[in-house]
Amino acid sequence: MTLLRWASVVLVVAAWHAGLARADVGDPQVRTDHPWYPGEFACSTFERLFATQAERHHRVVGVEALTDEQKALASWLWRNAHYYHAEDGRQDLWGKGFPDGDNWTREYWTGLFAFGFGLCGTTHSQWSAEMERLLGHASGRVVGVDGHSSFEVLLTGGAYGKGKWVLLDHDISTVIFDRQGTALLSIPEIKADLRLADRKFLPERQHGWLISALHPDDAPGVYTQFNSAAYLPGYAGPPPVVHLRRGETLRRYLQPGLEDGKTFVFWGRNYNTGAMAGPARDRTWVNQPEKMHGSRAGTPPQPGTARYGNAVYSYRPDFTTADYREGVIDEDDRHVTFTFATPYLIGATPPNAEPLGVYQMGCTNGLVLRGKAGCRVAVSVDRGRTWQDCGKFRHGLDLTDRVKGQRQYFLRFGVAAPELAGTDLTILTVCQANAAILPHLKEGGSTVHFEAAGKAVVSAGPTIEQARTHVTSGSFGTPEVTLALATPRGEQAVAVHAAGQFASGSPPDPGIRYHIDCSTDGGKTWQPVVKDWAIPRRGQEPPDFWSQSFCWGSFAIAEKNVSSARVRFRNTGSKPCLRAEMHLLYETRAKDPSRVTFDWIDDAGPHRQSRVFGAGKPADWEIQTGRDVLTRWIEFEPATASR
Repeated sequence: MTLLRWASVVLVVAAWHAGLARADVGDPQVRTDHPWYPGEFACSTFERLFATQAERHHRVVGVEALTDEQKALASWLWRNAHYYHAEDGRQDLWGKGFPDGDNWTREYWTGLFAFGFGLCGTTHSQWSAEMERLLGHASGRVVGVDGHSSFEVLLTGGAYGKGKWVLLDHDISTVIFDRQGTALLSIPEIKADLRLADRKFLPERQHGWLISALHPDDAPGVYTQFNSAAYLPGYAGPPPVVHLRRGETLRRYLQPGLEDGKTFVFWGRNYNTGAMAGPARDRTWVNQPEKMHGSRAGTPPQPGTARYGNAVYSYRPDFTTADYREGVIDEDDRHVTFTFATPYLIGATPPNAEPLGVYQMGCTNGLVLRGKAGCRVAVSVDRGRTWQDCGKFRHGLDLTDRVKGQRQYFLRFGVAAPELAGTDLTILTVCQANAAILPHLKEGGSTVHFEAAGKAVVSAGPTIEQARTHVTSGSFGTPEVTLALATPRGEQAVAVHAAGQFASGSPPDPGIRYHIDCSTDGGKTWQPVVKDWAIPRRGQEPPDFWSQSFCWGSFAIAEKNVSSARVRFRNTGSKPCLRAEMHLLYETRAKDPSRVTFDWIDDAGPHRQSRVFGAGKPADWEIQTGRDVLTRWIEFEPATASR
């Protein structure tokens, strides 16, 4: 390196922190007063979720959710209205390609926010994390029955005494009470008397919850067997946080098709239902939850009853000021590297109409570059450890095949940042989102509540290759491994979220203790994230088990001036840690005001309204709506002085 070039690099590094853009929007969220679909602020933490579930249960059933049974039913009611049965796209968790191995999403928030659909084992594995927080440790398990992965929850108190497993099947919308209607039954109890699984047998005992509510043939056939149990089969990672930089917008569509109604970008099986490509479900309570309680006939088939939504990020960095640095992780006089992260999942328009076309090469519309730059472009999906050369920049350069199914990427331009000024560079990333989580406006006027907490997330994972980049000691496939992670630009870290997937054995040994430790001083001292995590064996068990389980938790960072942490995964039984991930929740450096825009149609025609909310100031907004309201999209963006 020449002396002149070395001096240039030193000047860039020295000026980095001084010139950082002090503007962004961290964790913008909305809640409306829609009775069923108010938006992410009603469910983006377990505390908010449980409060929403309890309110919904009380409104529908007329009973406060105070007991374990009532809390479980409130959770079941809510999930039936927000999550449907369809084949979800896999993440490349093990670095072997999407269809290979056990790549199903088992993380709760990704499943809820990026998908809102999954197969039976997928939804029930994710749901176990919610039960962990709602009812206590290892209170949910996935149970293998005849051709189906069902679910049982451990209830206590009243008829359930110190603890009893009972059926709580979301995927086929089924719970079953005893003859007297006094207690929910377990799968072995149902198996012993299959008349109890007949929706026509003593229907009054069901308290308004129809058996086999999605299809009359779902039960009793599946409960003729009781084959296996999966303990701790899912986990919850970081909260679903959005971080927007100046020049970036996030528009979320509640129906497939994007702005032209014909561009279908998704991540899952293409059911080709009607004129819309992508995941869909005809029998579900999603989009008709008011019909669930008290139903006598269930859900008749209606093509496209539930479909996916989209989250579209459009980022146009401003290279005439320091604002662009809000999205940059490193730069010098020869390159600039941007980072992207989302709680959703990058989708794809497949090259054909085949059911699993998203896995094939030739996908488009997931990541597209626009503008007039002439430099080379490279992308990394393992946090910069390896890079894919994408050739020379051109307007419309489509990199979807390189990032599809991911939650994050690095994007490197082979030129100094000032040389990108005047190129109109725009980075367009299109993700799949659960439309049932997005905020809906209601008829006759709607109140919108907005908050932006000023937080963002950086992640080592969930894929093993992303985590491998951050391994500092030990290795995957051994009983102990340590990861280290720093915030992107030296921001204050406020919490660690971590999860490890262990080969726990079949059957799992309840005497083994699993631990996750955190250090914020470079490994000098350690504090517990999870301590003495065990796999308890309680109640009646089937003959076989899933031989893996998760250990997961979070840790609040109270110290100031902490921008990095280490997380150590270990156990007392020499069980291999197959995969692990860590995430840092951090404070964004500054807070811009936020512009929120709703676009909807009602009986008076199309409408679009915006409001700017002050930085860090929660506020309400009254929107006048008519009848037959259809919310099309909602958009967030930093409200800079130039807009």
